Amino acid sequence: MIRRNLAKRYGLSALPRSSDGLIDPWEHLFERARRDRPRDANDLEPYWIFDTKGGYKIERQIPLLPLSREVGQLAWLKKTLVAYRSVIGQPRQQELVEFMLSRLTADELAAFTEACSIDLSPPTHGFANG
Repeated sequence: MIRRNLAKRYGLSALPRSSDGLIDPWEHLFERARRDRPRDANDLEPYWIFDTKGGYKIERQIPLLPLSREVGQLAWLKKTLVAYRSVIGQPRQQELVEFMLSRLTADELAAFTEACSIDLSPPTHGFANG
């Protein structure tokens, strides 16, 4: 999805021409997206998140027949999916939030958030030259 969105936004015109024809188009498109991102953005954009107007999105489709057993099992399936994806480190944010809100009090949620938060932003202090 990310590569499709890069190609949709920048197209072939963003690719440099090479006399020997040996270029990595994705390297160039990712570099262009990195240069074009907002100044306060980090490397999640464009390497993990890259939305574009009219772009591609991942959609989950669950076929359910009315009055079938699967209708009743959908809530259980969503809870199980949130737990599974959390264990492998890939939760969907909205589902994870709903899962946590349904199980923790406000104080427990605040303590959990504090304990599990990691600041992945680059340091803002400079290094001495030397």
